[in-house]
Amino acid sequence: MTGRWGVILDAGSSGTRLHIYRWKDPEKALEDASPEELRSLPKITTKKKWTKKIRPGISTFGEKAGVVGEDYLKELIDHALDIIPADKIHDTPIFLMATAGMRLLPQVQQNAITGAVCTYLRKNTKFSLPDCDLHIQVIPGETEGLYGWIASNYLLGGFDHPKQHAHGEDHHTYGFLDMGGASAQIAFAPNSTEAQKHANDLKLLRLRTLDGSPVEYKVFTTTWLGFGVNRAREAYVQSLSDLYTTSDAGELPDPCLPKGLRLSLDGTPVSKPKKGETTLIGTGAFDECLRKTYPLLGKDKPCADDPCLINGQHVPAIDFDVNHFVGVSEYWHTTHGVFGGKENEAYDFTTYQKRVKDFCGRDWNSIEPSLDAHKKFAVKDAQEACFKASWLINILHEGIGVPRIGVEELPAPGFNASKGAIETAKQKGFLDPFHPVDKIDGIEVSWTLGKMVLYAAGQVPPKTGDDRFPVGFGTNIPSAGATELPPDFQYAGSTWTPLSGGASRNDSPYRPAVNGTTDDGSDWDLEAENLLGKTKAKTTHSLLIFFFIFLALLFFFRKKDRRMRFYGRVNNLFHKPRRSGLFGKMSSSGHNNGPLSSLTNKLFGRRSLSSGSYERVLEEGEAAEFELNDSHFRNSSASSYFDHNNDLNGFYSDSSDSSSSGGGRSKLGITSGLATPKLNLDGRFADLGCGNGVMTPGGSALDRAGLVVRTDSRERLGLTPTTTTMSLQGRRSRAGSPTRLKSPLMSPLQG
Repeated sequence: MTGRWGVILDAGSSGTRLHIYRWKDPEKALEDASPEELRSLPKITTKKKWTKKIRPGISTFGEKAGVVGEDYLKELIDHALDIIPADKIHDTPIFLMATAGMRLLPQVQQNAITGAVCTYLRKNTKFSLPDCDLHIQVIPGETEGLYGWIASNYLLGGFDHPKQHAHGEDHHTYGFLDMGGASAQIAFAPNSTEAQKHANDLKLLRLRTLDGSPVEYKVFTTTWLGFGVNRAREAYVQSLSDLYTTSDAGELPDPCLPKGLRLSLDGTPVSKPKKGETTLIGTGAFDECLRKTYPLLGKDKPCADDPCLINGQHVPAIDFDVNHFVGVSEYWHTTHGVFGGKENEAYDFTTYQKRVKDFCGRDWNSIEPSLDAHKKFAVKDAQEACFKASWLINILHEGIGVPRIGVEELPAPGFNASKGAIETAKQKGFLDPFHPVDKIDGIEVSWTLGKMVLYAAGQVPPKTGDDRFPVGFGTNIPSAGATELPPDFQYAGSTWTPLSGGASRNDSPYRPAVNGTTDDGSDWDLEAENLLGKTKAKTTHSLLIFFFIFLALLFFFRKKDRRMRFYGRVNNLFHKPRRSGLFGKMSSSGHNNGPLSSLTNKLFGRRSLSSGSYERVLEEGEAAEFELNDSHFRNSSASSYFDHNNDLNGFYSDSSDSSSSGGGRSKLGITSGLATPKLNLDGRFADLGCGNGVMTPGGSALDRAGLVVRTDSRERLGLTPTTTTMSLQGRRSRAGSPTRLKSPLMSPLQG
């Protein structure tokens, strides 16, 4: 497949993670796309080995920005260069987008870090980086939430298969919840009533399907800076210090730690506190932990624009009948990490809270030995698990208002969906108000995927042939016309190329402007790549045809005997010889009915029908035991005798087909047709005579196939055992000699 590649560095508060994505070139994808695929967004793939994370967060380089490239990013960049083909690097866009950790730095330090990153990438790599302000930036929380909303709906199928995800009231998308170390985000499409009431608070998002059609969504997104788990923990510890600290200091009881666990105020384990040092000592009282973390939600703060959820920030009312949320990052890790839970298990408040209480009520001395020593952060995760669980429960149910499944009943949903579709969704848990996820169809749900979906969609040539409906997002303006863009509209950053080197769907050669400027140096040279692909295909086919013709000529110009030997070897691969005889010795049939027999007859001629072979198995015995009585010969008017290897090896001489001493297979009576068998009269058969063309008793003749035929008279066959002993001394027949019919091709030798 003709692949397009993209690289995104997610610079979070606790670390930076590399993500690599790949998708088909739009023109190549259109060649064999089905009607359903034409109505879908470009298909993007990734693999587990295409991701890599390093710690700590990039924000730690605020005062040493000059070394952020060589000392920090180099490891991730080298990994990307190992994955992406070298000839694709210059066409591969690279983005570094920093989130909450960088948002907390002063603007001067933010600019220093982003500038140093851009300089390093341009100097040390050949990735596509046309605009540093667009590719290297600190993104707002609202943008991060919107990218996450795109990613989750892209993977769940809310975009491509709306009828299969109809939640009611013409609603088919899912809400998105994300929580990191420093911030938390929410993004969802309100129901039609709320969308009209709060139209000015929404974002206009425009994508483009593979057939070039524009699709629009209106989404609400916001962020709560300082409400990530790490920042919330800092605020919680400060509240404990304010509540318990006295002049003589000491230890502060912490209900959000397992029993007996002692930590410093910054979370470092303490075995024996120093004099005057204030420490936290776990009590394992989870219900009390919930009560002490609730005030951190800021539910009592004034709400300037009703309704509000957390910290006095406006959020349109959420209709959980149609808005079903997926939660990523800490929503997943906190529900499935320390407290277990199956990968696709739906979130159940009652079950989850019971697991948390059981864990947090245990003594730390019993928890620590059971932790997996191979996991780098197993101890730290276990120490923080109880606080994170209490914070997640309060954010979800007290802050956002997600119903507690198992405790609070929801009204029956008014889905317009088939029973089978509902059952399938229920199994995945996506019809519940909230479901934590890590991967969907093997792809990690990350906001970085949403950014790359936007970029890939921007490469699809529009049906209109112009950029009246560009891919990107901005503030929703209810009164704006269909083609009017908001002043803060952010383009996807990619460019599209007309189909077939200048003929788009409406034969318009127009190339879109990106951020108000036309990019003449396109990142994607489709025409050159198509020509190269066709040239390679034709060259490959021509070489294969020439190779087979050469082999055929080489075969036919070989000598006949060599062709025959080659055929024999090939035929042995397809035709197994039959086993016959009491001891399983091999014998070949006189007629070749193998898979290649028809081809053999055309190339080498038909083999003689009289070229069959027979094999006799002789074993030692006394001469007296071997007697031929009259009754035996009365049943057979004529018998042919074929002596075994020792006698006939001297009788025939065929240099091309003679067997080795250990060959194991008799070649009696078989000729290759290449040499005439020679009659060796060395006196061994002195008693044989010929006269006037008539076989005398005991006479021998050689038929045209090279087979010795021996005919005896009835009187000679009646010889005494003593006479018989001279020729068959010590041998006994294990099988009757085959009766040979008189052949019209056989004529006696002339004396």
